[in-house]
Amino acid sequence: MKRNRLQTVGVVLTVIGLLFMVAAGVAYSKVQDGYSALDAFSTAENVTLSYNDDGQLVDRGTTEGADAIMALLEDDWGFGVNKGDLDPNDPIVNTATEFMFQMATVGYHVLHGTQTVVLTEDVEYDGELFAAGTYEFEVEGRYWTDFNRSHPIEGPAREQAWNGTVHGLFGELGVGTVTHSVLQIGLAIAAAFGAIGGMAILTGLGMVWVSREEKVGELEVAREKTGAVS
Repeated sequence: MKRNRLQTVGVVLTVIGLLFMVAAGVAYSKVQDGYSALDAFSTAENVTLSYNDDGQLVDRGTTEGADAIMALLEDDWGFGVNKGDLDPNDPIVNTATEFMFQMATVGYHVLHGTQTVVLTEDVEYDGELFAAGTYEFEVEGRYWTDFNRSHPIEGPAREQAWNGTVHGLFGELGVGTVTHSVLQIGLAIAAAFGAIGGMAILTGLGMVWVSREEKVGELEVAREKTGAVS
């Protein structure tokens, strides 16, 4: 009776393990489809990062520029950069780190840019007169919400610096980052399912094997007793 129960549990565990393996296969297949779609889209867009001959990231021809962007990404935005995602032999932006570095590149140049604002007529604001003419406005690290949009110079500079194109790029690159991160999570889930399934199958088959060994042992004992009686 004990042997039969052990064998039954072993068979059940084996079946459960097979189900987990099937789930792992399906999850892995879907993840690969996602990677293929992301790679195809990224290749079609053909947005690439720049590297020098030594394989170092550069921005506008200098490693110092790339270092400043990386500092913005890691220190100010707190993003955990995976250096393995940065491959000079595959500069197309299609990994989470590459998407985020490209976003930081856009953000860095907006934050450290200069906007030219033209007033076509004199404007008085808060007791100060701004004569008609051209003004150079330094963004100086201001994000969208850091501007005084009522100010005759600051308000237009805000619209020029953080324009629709910049917001659109942030949104698109953010989607790319999330997509790649979700695919990585999916791959981890597929691996976990596979590991659980493999352990369940091994455990189940082991229990079936042990129950059979017990049966063989019982038969040998029975034969010995029969021989002793005869």
